[in-house]
Amino acid sequence: MILALGGLIGFIAIAFGAYAEHGLRDIITNEHFRFLMTAIRYNQVHAVVIVALGLAILANRELGRQKLLKWASYLFILGTSIFSFSIYISVWLELPKLVNVTPIGGVTLMVAWLALALAGYKAWRR
Repeated sequence: MILALGGLIGFIAIAFGAYAEHGLRDIITNEHFRFLMTAIRYNQVHAVVIVALGLAILANRELGRQKLLKWASYLFILGTSIFSFSIYISVWLELPKLVNVTPIGGVTLMVAWLALALAGYKAWRR
């Protein structure tokens, strides 16, 4: 499931990136366009991380049994969704207050990175 969600998140990054560049750039402010590009960049980077984690978990039974690694994966999915999608929807539907939830996604991503680091440390200690 992690791999499938990573692929979907990657698809959305490319699709919304194209839409922003070719459909929204001329009708939104430069500030909103910058917001979108930040959201797209975070979306793309974390889609790759999620896919890599999904592949690692599928390819290695020992990694697949690490609950912390799976939690990190799910936190990356949740954080990316909250961070990027709150910006996408805010700009697309002109709901400026929706970006107030964006920092929740950012904090979730930071926790995901820490969980990944801890999972790596635990694996190294074994």
